[in-house]
Amino acid sequence: VANTIDSPSDKEMRKVAQQTKKITGVVTDSTGEVVIGANVLQKGTTNGTITDINGKYELSIPSNAVLQVSYIGYVTKEIPVGVQNVVNITIGEDTQVLEELVVVGYGVQRKSDVTGSISVTKAEDILKQQSFSALDGLKGKSSGVNIFSNSGQPGGSSRVIIRGVGTINSSSEPLYVVDGVVMEDFKFLNPNDIERIEVLKDASSSAIYGARGANGVIMVTTKRGTKGQGTQISYSGSVSVGTMASYMDMMNSAEYFEAIEQSFSNANKYYGKDISLNMNDHYSDPALFNADGTPKYDTDWQKESTRNTLSHNHQINITQGTENSSVGAFLNYTDQQGLMLNSYMKRINAKLAYDAKPTKWLSTAVNLLVNHTWANEVEEGGGNNVPRRTMIEMVPFMPVQFPDGEWSNSTTVKDDLGLEGMANPVHVLETQQRMRYRTQLFGNAALTFHLLPGLDLKTQLGIDSHVNKSRDYSPTDLINISFPDGTAYIEDSNVLYWQEETYLTYMKNVGKHRINAMAGLSWQQRVFRKNSVETKGFADDFFGTDNMGVGTIPGTPKSEYTSWAMNSYFVRGSYTYNDKYMTTLTARMDGSSRFGDNNKYAFFPSIGLGWLASNEDFIKDIEVIDQLKFHTSYGVTGNTEIGAYKSLATMKSESLLLNGDRVPSSYTNRLSNPDLKWEKTNQFDFGVNLNLFKHRLNFDASYYYKLTTDLLLDRPVPHSTGFDSVIDNIGEVSNQGVDLMINTINLDYTDFGWTSTININYNKNRIEALGENNEDILPGPHWVSGSQTILRVGEPLNSFYGYERIGIWGEDESEEAKAAGAAVGTAKRSEEKKILGSGLPAITGSFINNFRYKNFDLTLDLQFVTGVDILQQYSHSIEDRFGYSNGLSTILYDGWRPDNTNTMVQAVRNAAIDGIGQSSEVDSRWVCDGSYLRANLIQVGYTFDSESLKKLKLSSLRAYVSVNNAFVLDSKNFNGYDPEGTSHGDNQWGQNMFFFQYPKPRTFTLGLNVVF
Repeated sequence: VANTIDSPSDKEMRKVAQQTKKITGVVTDSTGEVVIGANVLQKGTTNGTITDINGKYELSIPSNAVLQVSYIGYVTKEIPVGVQNVVNITIGEDTQVLEELVVVGYGVQRKSDVTGSISVTKAEDILKQQSFSALDGLKGKSSGVNIFSNSGQPGGSSRVIIRGVGTINSSSEPLYVVDGVVMEDFKFLNPNDIERIEVLKDASSSAIYGARGANGVIMVTTKRGTKGQGTQISYSGSVSVGTMASYMDMMNSAEYFEAIEQSFSNANKYYGKDISLNMNDHYSDPALFNADGTPKYDTDWQKESTRNTLSHNHQINITQGTENSSVGAFLNYTDQQGLMLNSYMKRINAKLAYDAKPTKWLSTAVNLLVNHTWANEVEEGGGNNVPRRTMIEMVPFMPVQFPDGEWSNSTTVKDDLGLEGMANPVHVLETQQRMRYRTQLFGNAALTFHLLPGLDLKTQLGIDSHVNKSRDYSPTDLINISFPDGTAYIEDSNVLYWQEETYLTYMKNVGKHRINAMAGLSWQQRVFRKNSVETKGFADDFFGTDNMGVGTIPGTPKSEYTSWAMNSYFVRGSYTYNDKYMTTLTARMDGSSRFGDNNKYAFFPSIGLGWLASNEDFIKDIEVIDQLKFHTSYGVTGNTEIGAYKSLATMKSESLLLNGDRVPSSYTNRLSNPDLKWEKTNQFDFGVNLNLFKHRLNFDASYYYKLTTDLLLDRPVPHSTGFDSVIDNIGEVSNQGVDLMINTINLDYTDFGWTSTININYNKNRIEALGENNEDILPGPHWVSGSQTILRVGEPLNSFYGYERIGIWGEDESEEAKAAGAAVGTAKRSEEKKILGSGLPAITGSFINNFRYKNFDLTLDLQFVTGVDILQQYSHSIEDRFGYSNGLSTILYDGWRPDNTNTMVQAVRNAAIDGIGQSSEVDSRWVCDGSYLRANLIQVGYTFDSESLKKLKLSSLRAYVSVNNAFVLDSKNFNGYDPEGTSHGDNQWGQNMFFFQYPKPRTFTLGLNVVF
């Protein structure tokens, strides 16, 4: 009984605790300056206020309460109130913010000491996107970095360009370094494993990677255990529903036959034909048409070939740490469905990190990651009869299946309609297999010897191993694909990359002097092997790829082997004096097996200078300035990303038929060039960092100029050599631009806050030289009317090349049209080809806003692009040559007619029946403005308060809902799914050129993050 009755003293204490009183005070910083807008909060509650213009606050709280005072850039301070009625508080600057460490190559630097251009993105910003690839989460969050999400397919292609494209035949992809080890196929890495990403953009920061740093470096730090924090378990999961964001405006059955009838009328009137206008004279197949010639079916192939998707993602983190060791175990399962039928990608990812300091002189670290993905992919390259094309071109009067279950195709009609042969896309998607299996083993082990105070020797071995398998089977009944034999294809490839690096680091503070030095050496090797076999001639589709031996038409087995190696020596020294003046010197010597005997090694130096002007006495007294820093750099980096044996005269070996027997054959297929060397990029950078109003307004701006020389191009040689060209270093490309990042704290109250980030990137790309005579180069893709792009001095890479569509030949121009080889109603084009636009944007950026209200938070992420064009290659088949397939509704509603002459759309013609052919050339009608504004992410979250967490026995809990790709505002002349894309992979000049696309979804997500 005694334990359940309050004693008098207990009652008195409870009474005192329940009493509130008004307290006042002033909040100042360590210099005595008042802090305006500081949060003053009763700890554990939402009862709080902010300081006024004089730093004063007033708050009613219980006597036993604890005040919690916080402000951006300062350490949060807690003060028990007790009997005080006036509580003046001094808060100190957060040295962790001021001395934040930035990951650079082979070490870290204080952010204030960095002389290069480096952007930092943390895990919480990347993971908001909840996408399969970390690149989607990085998009728009790093200045100077353009990330093109070129496909909506799970694991689909992305392209990353840092400060413009500076190469033609080499890769423009940045170097990905994960925990100190170079990684390829970065897009498959589990984003949940990432702690932070640093992007090294200028020569001062990226020259430490020498011959591989010209395209910039993306440094990734993954999660590890937490020292000294005991055991922590967390779970994050999400469920997503994806829907089609838009549809292409194709003709339905009624519109299609109206256009057909109009084409017959035009053929009779303008092209000297005599075609019956009675539709049932042409369309009489009783399985497809009624007695009057009208269609029985009206199929929307886009809707039939796509679906609403259901995807989910689950991540478990277990971390444990003591004072001298830590361990982290991380497990992920992701199942992402694609919009197109039967396409998906799944991933299992496991990561283990262990760090320990067994003695004072030794630290150890082990990091191991296993990543396995499997997927059924839809083909995205080329222009054959693949579903992403046929779901647009398939005629609408065909059903998916006939009543008896037979699949339709464009030839299952008794009438001679002249349709292009194509299997219906649903049939292909449901029965064709394109399986991809990828297993990656990645990690490193390191020993760090603490030789002297500040002097460490680190040696580490890292590996990146990939085992890839492709299993493709196309059934025997897919016309124009694998009919009648069926096709089975198996490919196995293996990649083993390893690197061993040993380096010394020295960090020392002596009075006003701070030194950070590093020197080391590196060995790297990559070995690639591939084997493939193809078989045809299957009696049925039972075995697929599981029994290639039953195919009666075996193909020739193929195999491939390549290997390259590098040996490098590098050094970096950084010096800071009095926290005001800093310099960084970097040098690297790289030797590569990929280049000629006379140029195996090259030297890559850089210098960076910095001035922290805000630490000068004449600026310290300017209250609004928190930090003002200038930095500049100049240096040289390289690009080695070409084929392994380009400098050598190589032999091609194959077999041929001779006298009825297959015999081996070999011949020289390339000239040698012992002088071949890597492309070099000389880069100048100047930047300003400005923080104002107690860190409420932050600017980070940089100007850069990059000149890439010694471009690797095919140089013509005399035909007497037996060859047309030899690869040589003969070109130059420049990039100049501005990166601007603005972070603002617009409002910061106890119950409400609003922050914004504005990211704007401007880039001007220009070809400066193309060999001795600066002649144009037509690199392809060679398709309709030849190369659709051109390389020309003075113009940017990725320049579209074709004719200008001046108008449409009218009735009064029939004789003039005939003389030009054209006809009334067809396109009137310029005599010479011209540059029609560029697929590389001049300006990209983002505007990201984060709001909080009590326990709620809201993110609004907008992305924008301008100064770019799109080459709609699909205009060839769905607008300019109607009759072979279905077409855009523009054919019917915008096509030339005597009463509609002010148009750029050709008159309706049926190229398949009326015999007048087609008028399809790359011209300006195909090109449109590629600018757009995208609502990349809208997310609302709720974080549970401490009282709720106590009841649930949790440390943290947040739930959220979001929508990705909520809307896109683009040009009215754009007819595709999404204004960002390519059908040409990572081809340098293929960006924003597409011959149909895999659509991008609009995704709705429900997620949960919990810490136990």
